[in-house]
Amino acid sequence: MKIIHYIRSIDKNSGGTSTYMQLLAKELGGIEELHVVTHCSNDDIELENCQIHALKNGWFSIWENMRMFSQLIEEVQPDIVNINGCWLPENALIQRCAQRKGCKVVITPHGMLEPWILKRHYWTRKFPALALYQKKTIQNANCILSTAKSECDNILKLGYNNNVHVIGLGLDTETIKLRTDWKQQKKILFLSRIHVKKGIEFLVQAVDSLRNELNGWKIIIAGEGDAQYIEQLKKIIAEKKLEHIFDFIGGVYGEQKWKIYQSADFFVLPTYSENFGYVIAEALASGTPVITTKGTPWQDIETYHCGKWIDVGSKPLSEAIQQMIKLTDAEREAMGQNARKLIEEKYSAKVMAEKIMELYKSL
Repeated sequence: MKIIHYIRSIDKNSGGTSTYMQLLAKELGGIEELHVVTHCSNDDIELENCQIHALKNGWFSIWENMRMFSQLIEEVQPDIVNINGCWLPENALIQRCAQRKGCKVVITPHGMLEPWILKRHYWTRKFPALALYQKKTIQNANCILSTAKSECDNILKLGYNNNVHVIGLGLDTETIKLRTDWKQQKKILFLSRIHVKKGIEFLVQAVDSLRNELNGWKIIIAGEGDAQYIEQLKKIIAEKKLEHIFDFIGGVYGEQKWKIYQSADFFVLPTYSENFGYVIAEALASGTPVITTKGTPWQDIETYHCGKWIDVGSKPLSEAIQQMIKLTDAEREAMGQNARKLIEEKYSAKVMAEKIMELYKSL
């Protein structure tokens, strides 16, 4: 079988979709012939077991890119074209091109059809896109691949396409070391793309309400994002006189990223919405307990007793942080061991790739 995956970007700053493509390529490309079509940047992540085809960037290159993609379809003769993401005109054009040439098309939305995302800029961006092309592309896809049952349920509620399959995401746990020390460091970690969706304002509000309990603690904010938004966050923190607690360290990658996961007492992602949340899985695989919201599909955190799965908002977050900072080293270690067990038992990248291949073959 020959497979083409289209993803808008594999830049390190693209967040979970880039990580997904990196893990999937390693496993899926080891099973079948895999080609990845993307728009290259100056800081792309490395992909194994696939051939990468670079498209040009910019609106004026769209038609040239479609010509290049059409030629690639002719050369490769793929059985499946899997499009990662929604809302961009290129996604719709690539789907149309692939289906006209007889390819089966799978769309993996990566949370981009979740209610919170749909509501954001609805009249100025989402409604025009739905009217012009997005609704039709979802309707015409041979299959929609969701990564969590909650995402599947939300897609089905739209009523655009009932052929929705759930295949959970995975990690390459063999390459992730489990931490060996759970002694309290008085460090709380946020690591993700810095975006309004991630709920960082809730974290600032929660810390403000706990400033006395958090005396001597550090909140590490790791990640990249829009410079203007980051400055806005820093201004809010300064107004609340919390600069001594918050530490913005920018993007972290490779070995540095795993060291930061392993040095934190617990990880926090107070997000409005995630279809999966790779950073949650990475923290858990490192043996670091997690606080995250019910905007994510991580109810397993409660089941496996490895953190807190809370309602979205500053008050639930404040209560969860208050409980977590009171844990003993032994209690934190037990949570960390449970976290690793959860990932090993339910979230393997190899199993993910095998299930996706079964789906492709069924089409």
